[in-house]
Amino acid sequence: MVFDPSEAEGLRAVARDAVPEDPTLAYVLLDLADRGVDLNACRTWDDIRAERGLPEAVPADGEQHVA
Repeated sequence: MVFDPSEAEGLRAVARDAVPEDPTLAYVLLDLADRGVDLNACRTWDDIRAERGLPEAVPADGEQHVA
């Protein structure tokens, strides 16, 4: 379960940049890089929700927001 070394290094670089704003995200990215997790094989929360027939998440204010 090893991905491309440049992908792992990319995750480490993003983690280093994220430390000041979000240390939890930085920890997770470093952990993924160290474990060699194949991110191409990961599913998104939207994919899992659709597979299980769960409704789409609606923001607390009840309005749909577009990024």
